[in-house]
Amino acid sequence: MLDHPSRVSSDNDIALQKFGVGQPVRRKEDDTLVRGKGTYTDDISLPGQAYAWIVRSTHAHGIIKGIDVEAARAMPGVLGVWTGKDLAAAGYNPFTVGLPMKNRDGSPLLQTNRLPLMTDKVRFVGDPVAFVVAETLAQARDAGEAVVVDIEPLPSVTSAEDAAKPGAPLLYDHIPSNVVLDYHAGDDAALDAAFARAAHVTRLDIVNTRLAVVAMEPRAALASYDKKSQRFTIEIPTQGVAGNRTSLAKTLNVPNDKVHLRTHHVGGSFGMKNANYPEYICILHAARELGRAVKWTDERSTSFLSDSHGRAQDVHCELALAADGAFLGVRVRGFGNLGAYITGVAPLPLSLNIAKNINSVYRMPLIGVDIKCVLTNTTLMGAYRGAGRPEANYFMERLIDRAAEEMGIDRLAMRKRNFIKPAQIPYAAANGLTYDSGDFPGVFSKAVEQADVAGFAKRRKESRKRGKLRGIAVGSYLEITAPPSAELGKIVFEADGTVRLITGTLDYGQGHATPFAQVLAAQLGVPFDAIKLTQGDSDIVHTGNGTGGSRSITASGAAIVASSRLVIEKGKRAAAHVLEASEGDMEFANGRFTIAGTDRGIGIMELAAKLRNSKMPEGVPSSLDVDHTVQGVPSTFPNGCHVAEVEVDPDTGNVQIVRYSGVNDFGTVVNPMIVAGQIHGGVAQGIGQALMECVTYDDNGQPVTGSFMDYALPRAGDIPSMTLGSHPSPATSNPLGTKGCGEAGCAGSLATIVNAVLDALSDEGVTSIDMPLTSEKVWRAIQDGRKAKKSA
Repeated sequence: MLDHPSRVSSDNDIALQKFGVGQPVRRKEDDTLVRGKGTYTDDISLPGQAYAWIVRSTHAHGIIKGIDVEAARAMPGVLGVWTGKDLAAAGYNPFTVGLPMKNRDGSPLLQTNRLPLMTDKVRFVGDPVAFVVAETLAQARDAGEAVVVDIEPLPSVTSAEDAAKPGAPLLYDHIPSNVVLDYHAGDDAALDAAFARAAHVTRLDIVNTRLAVVAMEPRAALASYDKKSQRFTIEIPTQGVAGNRTSLAKTLNVPNDKVHLRTHHVGGSFGMKNANYPEYICILHAARELGRAVKWTDERSTSFLSDSHGRAQDVHCELALAADGAFLGVRVRGFGNLGAYITGVAPLPLSLNIAKNINSVYRMPLIGVDIKCVLTNTTLMGAYRGAGRPEANYFMERLIDRAAEEMGIDRLAMRKRNFIKPAQIPYAAANGLTYDSGDFPGVFSKAVEQADVAGFAKRRKESRKRGKLRGIAVGSYLEITAPPSAELGKIVFEADGTVRLITGTLDYGQGHATPFAQVLAAQLGVPFDAIKLTQGDSDIVHTGNGTGGSRSITASGAAIVASSRLVIEKGKRAAAHVLEASEGDMEFANGRFTIAGTDRGIGIMELAAKLRNSKMPEGVPSSLDVDHTVQGVPSTFPNGCHVAEVEVDPDTGNVQIVRYSGVNDFGTVVNPMIVAGQIHGGVAQGIGQALMECVTYDDNGQPVTGSFMDYALPRAGDIPSMTLGSHPSPATSNPLGTKGCGEAGCAGSLATIVNAVLDALSDEGVTSIDMPLTSEKVWRAIQDGRKAKKSA
């Protein structure tokens, strides 16, 4: 019997209003995660599993003279001990970078060809040299401590600039001056001419501090091997199973179908877990050798050593301006610290992404970026939330505030003078990309009004009465999201009445299940609560580029829309047969197929069940299921303007963020509650870098910041209440009009916080300061500024 048409239409309308695009629907997974019912990698166990312990170098640089494992092998419970020679004999491929990046002379970047366990040298403290597998973790740890590693120490270098100097210790014989990539972008002759005719040039040296990722969940892995099928299975926390499966298969030197990768809940990644690591190859090797499952879970202290780090740049920035403050060109030159090995996408955030994002929201006729990506005796570098986008925006906003001060032009007026105007969009930027949408002056004006910038003078006066220095900064940002790529949108109508949505992105904290269900419910009218999301199984997710670069809602959203259209096409053919009508007369709306001009119809869920339980004639779809991949979903251009106010205690140097607000343009917002959460988290990480976080090494390459005793993270009390506004200009490059929001909080917060502190310190003679703005650093800057004023 067919659905009653009027009742179904009314119910669907109500459901779409409640769960549709734009509604602040609570996350589906919150109950599971908040109640501790989630499944992280370390929660998973297999019968008879053994445990691995990684033996790491305590030297920053040295020649491996020998590794004695005999005592370890003889210890209770030990099942095996392996070194680099053992893994080299297994024929595994080295870790390499697949990015088609070239040096300024056109030659390709140089590879470090890292092996799962190195056989010649160690190149940073924490470099894995051997591993032990035993019946228990305690036995594996004890045996690991019994492994004797003979290393002949070599001089080390931790600064990228120092590593590129003549005579610096070389990490590899085939990489001169330790420079893996000498990146160049821009027209030097045109830039030279622009700087020559400039009325003013602002110059600024900036340190972009190295950060440890410290995700909530440390890395972990559980590996097994099926001898009959010769197939590896591994459970690891990742940012996408399809790409990481391919990467693992390449390193293992086996076809893709011989690797099964599964990811369950992931406690944060921020770029760090979207890469292959030696530990995974080690335990996969042991699982095949031993014929039993092997588990490894990192500890926080070794995570500081072995997880990829982020940021780490030393740059010299220059901005050329006309007499009226119009921008003529910008240059960024300097060094990016790759650490000891180049893997994953490491050079990208240090070089290319700077060039892509330095334009920001401004009419910038010319850009020039020259970055040497250099190897040092430190932990390897990777992507970190934003991966070059926050850095580029930070450089630009620091330059603008300094230029305004030097030229005697109001900071806000200088920005207004240089914004790309709505009438100029689509705008061909100097980075080679075309901005398709945006109202940058409108976002800025709304942010200034929302933050009550006009009332700041009164608030500063009140702070002075209490002996505090108050500062404010207004900063715009624009990000280029991940480059065009393919994405999977698979829809399966299950026998239990649920609808399975399968996508190639992966939720590692963002909350994909809810907004993706909102999009699918809006497209097909299927019940919101019936939609189940699958992302973490490489046997099911055959295609996809994972989550990163704020691409998920745009890429998966486009895939969901395209796949939904195919479902509707199939549904019209099937409904025409069921309703004994012409396919051309079939219409679809609000989850229901109807014959045009009549009230006869069938709901999509009923139709799916009918097709499943009946044999259809030739030419009629046997199901509504769709397995579709969209190609080349374009980048988008999320942007915004953030405003920070700080108070500084001149007696202690302590910085407190007392007001924070922002207006953002994320195009179509599918779920404003989740977007707000992403902004809060991004700003919190920006606060961490701006005020407290910094990975530090001593002169011998030993890490000084190896635990939470040494490495500060922001706590709840450090995060201010935030006022957030929206001024959307939907993207024209994807069917939903979305732009992505995951990294915007970092991009908007770094410069506004640092510039606000500099504004507060301006009366004390402080003109420049580098992150992190710790109490000691700020206090010393105040003392130095006062001395300079007295001696002037």
